[in-house]
Amino acid sequence: MRAAEGLTSRQAAELLQRTGPNLLPAEKPVPQWRKLWGEMTHFFALMLWCAAVLAYVADMPQLAVAIVVVVIVNGVFAHIQQERAQHAAARLRGLLPADVVVRRDGRVRTVHASELVAGDVVLLAAGDRVPADAVLATASACAVDESMLTGESELVPKKAGDAAWGGTFLVNGEGEAVVTATGARTQLAGIAALTSQAAPPPTPLSLELRRIVRVIAGVALAIAALFFITSLLVGFQWRDAFLFAIGVAVALVPEGLLPTVTLSLAMGAQRMASRKALVRNLEAVETLGSTTFICTDKTGTLTQNRMNAVEVLTTAGRVQVAGEGYQPEAAVQGEGIGRAAEAALAALAASQGGAEFRDGQWRAQGDPMEAAIDALARRLTGRTAERQTPLRRIAFDPARRRETAVVGTDAYCKGAPEAVFPLCRDVSALLRDEVQGMASRGLRVIAVARRRLDADDPPAAAGRWQSCPAELIERRMELLGLIGLHDPPRPDVAEVIRTARRAGLKLAMITGDHPETAAAIAREIGLIGTPEVVVEGAGLPDDEQMLGALLDRDGVVVSRVSPEQKLRVARALQSRGHVVAMTGDGVNDGPALREADIGVAMGLTGTDVAREAADLVLLDDHFGTIVAAIEQGRATYSNIHRFLTYHLTDNVAELTPFVIWALSGGQFPLALGVLQILALDIGTDLLPALALGAEPPGKHVLARPPERRHLMDRQLMIRVFCVLGPVEAAVEMAAFSAVLFGGGWIRGEAPEAGLLMAASGAAFTAVVLGQLANAYACRSATAAPWRLGWGTNRLLAWAVLAELAVLAACLYIPQAAALLGHAPPPPAGLLLAALAIPAVLAADWAYKAIRGRMRAA
Repeated sequence: MRAAEGLTSRQAAELLQRTGPNLLPAEKPVPQWRKLWGEMTHFFALMLWCAAVLAYVADMPQLAVAIVVVVIVNGVFAHIQQERAQHAAARLRGLLPADVVVRRDGRVRTVHASELVAGDVVLLAAGDRVPADAVLATASACAVDESMLTGESELVPKKAGDAAWGGTFLVNGEGEAVVTATGARTQLAGIAALTSQAAPPPTPLSLELRRIVRVIAGVALAIAALFFITSLLVGFQWRDAFLFAIGVAVALVPEGLLPTVTLSLAMGAQRMASRKALVRNLEAVETLGSTTFICTDKTGTLTQNRMNAVEVLTTAGRVQVAGEGYQPEAAVQGEGIGRAAEAALAALAASQGGAEFRDGQWRAQGDPMEAAIDALARRLTGRTAERQTPLRRIAFDPARRRETAVVGTDAYCKGAPEAVFPLCRDVSALLRDEVQGMASRGLRVIAVARRRLDADDPPAAAGRWQSCPAELIERRMELLGLIGLHDPPRPDVAEVIRTARRAGLKLAMITGDHPETAAAIAREIGLIGTPEVVVEGAGLPDDEQMLGALLDRDGVVVSRVSPEQKLRVARALQSRGHVVAMTGDGVNDGPALREADIGVAMGLTGTDVAREAADLVLLDDHFGTIVAAIEQGRATYSNIHRFLTYHLTDNVAELTPFVIWALSGGQFPLALGVLQILALDIGTDLLPALALGAEPPGKHVLARPPERRHLMDRQLMIRVFCVLGPVEAAVEMAAFSAVLFGGGWIRGEAPEAGLLMAASGAAFTAVVLGQLANAYACRSATAAPWRLGWGTNRLLAWAVLAELAVLAACLYIPQAAALLGHAPPPPAGLLLAALAIPAVLAADWAYKAIRGRMRAA
């Protein structure tokens, strides 16, 4: 069998049945018990396990059991959330395209990579991932990145007969390869087995969360030690002093922080996926929310990537073509239609892609630009052109900006005018001058040239073209004409750009197109700034500081940019403090995508190299999807901020009784006990915090600049320790004191057990109801809860109902109340405790109103 023929569909199906799918062996899963054990033995859990052991040794079995319950509940919950996040990530990765182009049944087809079998002929182009181990049957200027197998970053040149290993990337050139091994039989499968256990390095978000957690834990232990010493000094037995210290430590430990953050990130990633944005790692969700500068490509991102050849200019005249999509029918007018058709056929000969009739309509097969050229040839000639297999193809690459094919006795070349003109014998002034005029109308301009090969050429002998240097083929060419292609902007992109600017984002267009073409499209969609700054890649300053100063403005257009220059752009903007999102789809865009804070790859038209390097993959290649992802990233960051505010407010209320007890020298009874604090942590922190972590983006999340701040910032501290926390604690202690004094307690005397239990029940109720109001207050940092709508977060509504049910059970089920050491409060105490709801909401509203006036001023 010759390589060009490929297999038949029947042969492929039989081999697939026999050898199995082209998939790497699945990693040996970590046992569930081991994952669960890890959640039970991290820093916080170990601290609580120690507390449980000490409580048991101190003859406090109830406290020991309660602490163990807290550890187990939090561990199980965290384990469930981690599993959900991993399963969600696996489902999302399945949305990425994994198709390959093969030759079966004598024609080119697209199949899923998992359906490949040994003997399949795969067609590879620059940017493709080699889908299985194979041998190159044909190779044109092929160079492969094998770094993932060898660790060497140098590209490896390949020629026909060389091996190409699955998982590597074809960076330059094109070729056909015959598959030799698939799935578990590939070289990559062996390496994957060795590296599957490697743990990724911690992300900046995870490092900051660990820092917060350790700071809070350190503070908790320090305060607990202080209370232990204080209680001994005021005459408590060491057992009771230890009880107080444990209560303080447990009150301040944020047991649910990490699992709640994981849930918030996972939900953010799932919401992005529903809006066609695939996040390749969860922590990138938070980074998206901090983005300040978007460097976007033009074709397919701002435009529809639906090319239409609308104009052909030759020395014989100008031809205008008006057609829809890629269908052959079109209105053609102008002079020199014959010469225009000659130019179109020459451009088609230098192309690989085209237009085909499929599923009832004409569609692009391969590059949309080449499909438009195919449609143009049909429109100008009235027939389908016969396309011969080239004897030699010199593939397009960003440095050459052109591609050439040798067909029969002719060499055909198409590419950027400035890359083709120098190859031609003489270029008329008309064609040279018209390039800028066509580009200024927003057309993408390509030049087409031809050279008739004859016996005088050194490589004219049969079989010599494959080894002939490109410069011997691409010389003394005849310029046939210019083709102008129009790629209409996306209908809604202008409004998306206005939204991005309202969000405080700076925008730049980074494109390989002609500067006039790029500027015309930028004007049409409202991207270009005032004054207009349009600079070519070759004109960028060499100095990084000067480059940053030039680009650090809104609406700059950088044209004719190379991949190396895109990398410099990302670095220059980062050096000026920007969080940069960089789009890319080409094979050489990988370095810039990795360098940027957020690399954004195209899922529909992007290369495998670009998708592998990116943090975010656009499944619809739409600029608006980037802005939508940034919106969700900001919402996720805000949700983490909400949870911290909510949890720390509860800590203030839980710590206050211990502070008052210590300041009174033990004369004022403790309003809350350790078991009550544990019940508060489980009953009030867990479910509402999860609901806050799932809060959808607010209406005005894109109506303000990006928030460049730490999670525990000054605003959070003021809101927690000066507003919400003190108000909740004040109502708590007021309810406790009112029941005590109302029951006849006299300062300095020990209160009756029943009275103290009822007063403690009032304090417990006040904290639960205060946290209920706090959950709604934390939904926004600027708007009052009634403006957001009480039922717009359904998860929070259900969490609040569950919280009230837990409160009722803790108060009115005798066994539960006795275990916690409190009793149902009298009606007056219950009424005072209920004041926590309006008190917290009123304090929050007043704080937001004052802060809003200060901002306005």
